[in-house]
Parts: sequence; C-alpha cells; structure tokens
Amino acid sequence: MKIKRIIILLSFVFLTGCVGYSSTGVLGTGVSIALDPRSLGTQIDDSLMQQNLRAKLLSADKGYVLSVKTKILDGRIFLTGKVNSVEDKLKITKLAWELKGARSVKNDLRIKEKFNFKRSAKDLLITSQLRAAMIGNKKIKSVNYNIDTYKKVIYIYGIAMNKNERDEVAKEARQILDVEDVVTSIFLVDDLRVVKK
Repeated sequence: MKIKRIIILLSFVFLTGCVGYSSTGVLGTGVSIALDPRSLGTQIDDSLMQQNLRAKLLSADKGYVLSVKTKILDGRIFLTGKVNSVEDKLKITKLAWELKGARSVKNDLRIKEKFNFKRSAKDLLITSQLRAAMIGNKKIKSVNYNIDTYKKVIYIYGIAMNKNERDEVAKEARQILDVEDVVTSIFLVDDLRVVKK
C-alpha cells in the first residue's frame, strides 16, 4: 500500500514537472493534449526525448540552447536555428541521433550571418500571417502545428488529422506574400506509431 502511494506521488511529480510554461502546450510538445492525436505515452516519450536533447545541447555548448530550436514528434527530431559553423551543425545532428528512441533527424540548421533587422522583421511578419490564416481556417487545427520562418522560407512541423488538412496548411503557407519556399514536416495521424483510441 505504501509503495503504491509513493509510485502515485512520484508519477504526479514527474507529470507536473513536464508541463510547459508557455503557449507551447502541455508537456512542451507544441500541441494541446486534448487535440493531440498521439497517445499520452507517446507524448511523454517525446517530451522526455526533448528534455534529454536540451540537456545534451547544454552540456555540449551553452550557446546551443539559445540558438537551436528542437521539436520531437513521435520520435522524429527536427532541428532549426542558427549555428556558428558546419562543424556545429554536424555535432548537433550527431547528438540528436544518439538519443534513445530517435527515429529520424531532420536538420534545418543554418550558419549564422550578420544580423539583418529588416529580414528578421519580415520573417516574423510571415510567421504571424500564416498563424492568423491557420487560426481562421476551420479546416485546420492550428494548435497542432509549429511554424518557423527563416529568410522567407517557412518551416511547418505538426500532425494533421488527414491529407486534406495537410494540403490546406501548405496552401495557406504558399499564399503568404513574399514567401520563397515552404518546407513541411507534417505527419498524418495514420503515420504515427501509437494514437489515441
């Protein structure tokens, strides 16, 4: 009886410690747990992988934590951001592949350049316009997607309920003014290993 109470208490502490602090969603996965088609176990696995990857990046170089964005969906790892050299890019890719449970690593890291306020403002505007368009489109569950824009190229990560929703997201992105390319890493619910029943 006492062991059961300890296990329940530890489970409660563990789960509450995983909750994200910002609008990135429950368990820091970027999607709302109520709308996320992944099972709770898969969401927890992804969250643990996310925390382990952040710890690896921190131990390798404290600067990586600020300059590299990571996203993990169903064991698939996505890397975006800016690094100082090609060597850094390769090192981070290697760290991601070393994670237990990694199914794939997509590296969209860029080499740092001189800061350009105009370009950064334009990228932020593109991201905001796409987010607003997705929220306004009833065919899209916008909370299931993360958007990054770099040099007028939109990177979209997320989970679509069906092919129509995935196509709709890509269509909305291509309609944004001044977008040069759209890179999507959108999985269908059927592509996931384990989904809610």
